[in-house]
Amino acid sequence: MGNVLEIDRITKRFPGVVANDAVSLDVEAGEIHALVGENGSGKSTLMNIVYGLYQADSGEIRLNGERVEIDDPRDAINLGLGMVFQHFMLVDTLTVAENVILRAEPQKFRFVDYRKAEQEVARLADAYGLRIDPRAKVADISVGQEQRVEILKALYRRAKVLILDEPTAVLTPQETEELFQVMRNLREQGTTIVFITHKIKEVLAISDRVSVLRRGKLVGTRSTAETGHKELAEMMVGREVLLRVEKEPAKPGAPVAEISGLYVDDQRGTAAVKDVSLKIRQGEVVGIAGVEGNGQQELVEAITGLTTARTGKVLLHGEPIQHLGPMRIKRKGISYIPEDRHKRGLILDYNVADNLILGLHTQPPFVEHRLFRSERHIAEHARKLVEEYDIRPPNPELLMYTLSGGNQQKAIVAREFSRRPEFLICSQPTRGLDIGAIEFIHREIIRQRDRGTAILLVSAELDEILSLSDTIAVMYDGKIVAVLPAQEADERRLGYLMLGGDPHLPEGDAERGVTAT
Repeated sequence: MGNVLEIDRITKRFPGVVANDAVSLDVEAGEIHALVGENGSGKSTLMNIVYGLYQADSGEIRLNGERVEIDDPRDAINLGLGMVFQHFMLVDTLTVAENVILRAEPQKFRFVDYRKAEQEVARLADAYGLRIDPRAKVADISVGQEQRVEILKALYRRAKVLILDEPTAVLTPQETEELFQVMRNLREQGTTIVFITHKIKEVLAISDRVSVLRRGKLVGTRSTAETGHKELAEMMVGREVLLRVEKEPAKPGAPVAEISGLYVDDQRGTAAVKDVSLKIRQGEVVGIAGVEGNGQQELVEAITGLTTARTGKVLLHGEPIQHLGPMRIKRKGISYIPEDRHKRGLILDYNVADNLILGLHTQPPFVEHRLFRSERHIAEHARKLVEEYDIRPPNPELLMYTLSGGNQQKAIVAREFSRRPEFLICSQPTRGLDIGAIEFIHREIIRQRDRGTAILLVSAELDEILSLSDTIAVMYDGKIVAVLPAQEADERRLGYLMLGGDPHLPEGDAERGVTAT
């Protein structure tokens, strides 16, 4: 059908780094074109240039064969380009329709025609399979529905090329599959999609072609049907990637953490964790499998002191800690990788070096004579972790908000792992990370286990749970419905239990989805 978008020798430099180095690629009309690469490889920078948020130092962009100048997003929108960002830009107090039409409102007698707006949004939503109520307040809808609102905003402005920047990073597996169906609907109706991601599994599931960036350069473009996981991983990382975790059998010791009869309420005062009891032993990874929203977050926040349990106990080496604050709990040898890196893990307006000492910033060697910061020790600590964990750009003085989401996550992992904890809680530890970083963090989790750390792993990725766990606990509706050795689990059985299947059915019946009568 010909190329709708051509990027020709685009180069973009930032202080200390070449984000895009003479990148050339083309996107065909009516295709889903995946753009993949490690965190910091230049994917989002390249598309931000196409959308007018950045200006290239050199190179040119062509749409439908004609060179275009895109100085800001308004130019891009006028040319038929739309972009949906990883972090949504919606007004919570407005309705879906009001967000969609914002700054492009239909008029009637010089007033906003809200009825027409709702009708147009409903028409677009129906045409593209974007199930959503135009009158619903954004504050009351799910994350997956918020993403649909962002897509509707672009379609309302007549986008013919839609750029999706890490669109699945905040979605559950069910919402991801719904998004993929929306993308297929858009493609069938003539919309061209550029899909920025680092998840090879998703690339293979949804795209027609895939282009790989590594350290700012285009490595190559492949037809998705003619490539595979192994080739794309090697193109992204520049070496062979170990796709499965290699580990020796665990040698569990004494219990480090014990959870007994725990009840935790959510923000509405409803029980989110119901009578949960669990043990995590030295040298063991206990994985919690479950569809997100079944009490995992509330459980973790109760263990770490971020919320107070209604009843029950959390013991560390036999001593109760459930009434201690987060700082006192951390000082007892607990490290925590939070699910939400922005709210719980980082101070975005601080630099990388200061974020790498959070929680230890009042203790030696980072403080001398109980009063003064030791800039030398802080800088040495930061340089060591930036190099060891490959945080990019490798400049500890950069403010944290300037790093990509994946590199922000690396900073949290570096900080928490480097403390050599006795009890390590990992909640979605590889969310937003590329395959090379995931491989590294998986190795580090096993290394922590092998030195005797007790590890609680919460992940929405079943592959991750199965690869890393020694024991798997399945959560459904706030309860632990099954605990089984990892070697007895597989994806089908776990999926059945995660959706409320009867754990007492024979394995064959469970796999076939037979329900109890």
